[in-house]
Amino acid sequence: MHRYELSDPQWARIAPLFPDPTRRGKPGRPRQQEQRSIVNGILWILHTGAPWRDLPERYGPWQTVFDYFNGWRQDGTWNRVVTSLLDELDDQGLVDHDLWCIDSSVIRASRAAAGAKKKGGQSPKAGWTQAGATTGAT
Repeated sequence: MHRYELSDPQWARIAPLFPDPTRRGKPGRPRQQEQRSIVNGILWILHTGAPWRDLPERYGPWQTVFDYFNGWRQDGTWNRVVTSLLDELDDQGLVDHDLWCIDSSVIRASRAAAGAKKKGGQSPKAGWTQAGATTGAT
């Protein structure tokens, strides 16, 4: 077994959640490779972040693996897999419903957003405000 591939128990758990591999009654060429190999190829791409064209040959043609990934995304297969696994963990009490994960990305606001003047702007002279002198004398 290679890195990022599913073990036998892991595959046995999710295999029934994927569409029927025999394509009974559907047009098109029969599948040439097994679903487990395709899923392992998808997991390899997702774990490594590599481009699809860099998929190792042991998983089959990258176009085929990519097409299955997109097809399963569109028909809701991935949603079924994730929902089923989360439900199982929840039934075992392993999901913390009090934990909230919030995106912590930071977008720096410009200085003007905090009320600062733009660069190159004239700052008032000492003792003067934007309205004029601070002495109050007219």
